[in-house]
Amino acid sequence: MNSQLIVGEVLKPQGIRGELKISPLTDSAEDFRTFHRVFLGETEYKVLSVRVGDGAVYLGLRGVPDRNAAELLRGKPVIIPREEAPALEEGRYYIADLLGAEVVTEGGKVLGTLTDVRPAGTDVYTISAEGKDILFAAAKGVVVKVDTEGGVIVVNEARFKEVAVL
Repeated sequence: MNSQLIVGEVLKPQGIRGELKISPLTDSAEDFRTFHRVFLGETEYKVLSVRVGDGAVYLGLRGVPDRNAAELLRGKPVIIPREEAPALEEGRYYIADLLGAEVVTEGGKVLGTLTDVRPAGTDVYTISAEGKDILFAAAKGVVVKVDTEGGVIVVNEARFKEVAVL
């Protein structure tokens, strides 16, 4: 498992006082209110202020005093240590823990390796198998079991065939 999690991306400076507009990659932008520090690249920043609005997060960070300093951070991922990440509900997983997992049927047939997760009402998983991508909705009844420690996602083969897009 990764010791760090990417929780957002710096979109642009906001205003002249160094505030950053962030595209959140969390279930809720409100999660940012719990962060006391973030990393942009290798540099740690203390969070001074957090505003949430219009699907974006606006962060004020110590060490980013003006628009010029903020501009240098454009496009950087916003990273937090895993131990400071919000607790997940039962049956929820961090995308970083799913990527690279082997997707198999209940019968043990290997379908491919999970390469992407597109968050949505029902997340869309992409697996890579034999040089091609297969997309499928992680709908109820499709994903039977997730073992993040073992790196395996078990799916119901019949339901998988119903929702898979080749």
